[in-house]
Amino acid sequence: MASEGEIFRLSGPVHLTVVDWNNIHHRRSIAASLVNGVYILEFDRQQNRHGSQALALPWWDFFHFKLNQVLIDDVDSSIFGAIFEYKYPSPTPKIPQYVIAFRGTITKSDTRSQDFKLDLQCIRNTLHQSSRFQLAMQYVQYTVGLSRGASVWLAGHSLGSAMALLVGKNMTKMGYEGGNFFTL
Repeated sequence: MASEGEIFRLSGPVHLTVVDWNNIHHRRSIAASLVNGVYILEFDRQQNRHGSQALALPWWDFFHFKLNQVLIDDVDSSIFGAIFEYKYPSPTPKIPQYVIAFRGTITKSDTRSQDFKLDLQCIRNTLHQSSRFQLAMQYVQYTVGLSRGASVWLAGHSLGSAMALLVGKNMTKMGYEGGNFFTL
């Protein structure tokens, strides 16, 4: 059974019917909604919710994003991230064409073991050695290549925040510029 926090109309920022992309609080709320959408994608997977029973879609659709790709961990097959694309051409750099969002640690049985291992790697400063990080880097590099200079955001919460920051740091070292990062 779904918790209230998983249902967008009960817990999402439904008051943001008109988004001011110049307002940092609006941008942060949207980034948080996309990250929460990744959590809900994983909960939908764990609870076998499909079609009309799935709860994740409104978390990005409300803000005119579409889901381009789910990022699946090759160790535990969990969804750890997603690539979202804005449905319309961005008229301003404040509106991201792509958002790559990463979830944090989930303590449910399907994901707990791998997520805790990655938490420890984060503490030991070895997260960059994980296969999840390597996958994240590949997807971010690919998406930045597709973007043709359009704005790409990286967003994450908890472990996902560490992933977003580390990926962004490595992208900068590789010569990519202008990334936007939201850590929640």
